[in-house]
Amino acid sequence: MPLPDASAKRQDAATIGLIGLAHGTSHFHHLLLAPLFPVFMREFGLNYAEMGLLVSVFFVISGVGQALAGFVVDRIGARPVLFAALACFVSAALAAASAHGYGGLMLASALAGLGNAPFHPADFTILNKRVSMARLGHAFSIHGISGNLGWAAAPVFLIGIHHASGSWRVAYLCAALVGLTVITLLALNREAIDDHHQAHAPHAPSQHAPVEHPMAFLKLPSVWLCFSFFFFSTAALSAIQGFASPALSKLYGLPISATAFVVTGYMICGAVGMVLGGFLVARVERLERTIGVAMVLAAALLTLGGLGVMPGVAAAVVVSLAGFGTGLAGPSRDMLIKRAAPPGATGRVYGTVYSGLDLGFALAAPIFGSLMDHGSPSSVFYGAAITLIMGVMSAGMVGQGIATRQLRQALAR
Repeated sequence: MPLPDASAKRQDAATIGLIGLAHGTSHFHHLLLAPLFPVFMREFGLNYAEMGLLVSVFFVISGVGQALAGFVVDRIGARPVLFAALACFVSAALAAASAHGYGGLMLASALAGLGNAPFHPADFTILNKRVSMARLGHAFSIHGISGNLGWAAAPVFLIGIHHASGSWRVAYLCAALVGLTVITLLALNREAIDDHHQAHAPHAPSQHAPVEHPMAFLKLPSVWLCFSFFFFSTAALSAIQGFASPALSKLYGLPISATAFVVTGYMICGAVGMVLGGFLVARVERLERTIGVAMVLAAALLTLGGLGVMPGVAAAVVVSLAGFGTGLAGPSRDMLIKRAAPPGATGRVYGTVYSGLDLGFALAAPIFGSLMDHGSPSSVFYGAAITLIMGVMSAGMVGQGIATRQLRQALAR
């Protein structure tokens, strides 16, 4: 029996809020170690290469684990996997707090990567099963916004507590308390994230539906096109997060203290775009067109910022505004993946597709870093724009494949 509308709204809001909180926690732990790299270098006599390896370990474990986690989510359910992932974050913070050298930091990075691995397949499985279709686009936008907020919160939290207490170990003990608090909140409201009882199921699955091999979804071109879309779009994000500030400084002679705010501006504009993108999902049938327009706009702004033909402050604003385009595309991107996923394989598809995100982060950073080392700051923006356009092409092919499949199904009726 369908839920009354008011009750359904409350239930959807509870699920969206809790999953948003969990997703923000995962992004917080993306930056568990990075904000205090200078402290570790001074404390343990480490260098930048060793710090970079900590980042690589995180994303390699997360990427491989994310593809595998989708199978676990589909087999045992998303909720227990989500709790296990959060427990890994608590363990990672405790490992960092008790580290006495590089080995301890490596353990913390590995545990954080392991915790991050299941989040996208678990989150999207719960959202797709528990949130009504009318509010699913908004759920995707809140999910994306919460991730941006997690990224923004980690440096402020860790550096702030480090300075206030005079101890980086205290900062990581407080980070462990954050994880424990989130686990407690989710446990107290565990019914709202129970994916075994689908709250909004339009049709029961046919008992005579053929049973496919668990790996059958890997034959679908749409899965790998979605994977490539995430790889390319994340490569652009990696360029902006890691190198937009120094690139603008070199191009326009702006102080780093000023250009450092460009990444924050990019994320804020992205959050605004995600809010508006959540409304577009319910109103636009061909989602790949929304993605295309939004990301082409972002690519154009990044290219303009890299030309070096405008005042430095204006260039910083233009690059920040590019975040609006990528944010606007976010909810449509997540809904496109939902439409491309075969029934019963949501976790596996999201896990495989989102591992492209980890691969994009892992590979793009050294490439764009090399461009900076070779004295080509403009290439950071041009390269980010090119990868966004390649992402648009991947999304367009996914959308065309979905439209073709729907036409065939309509003709077969």
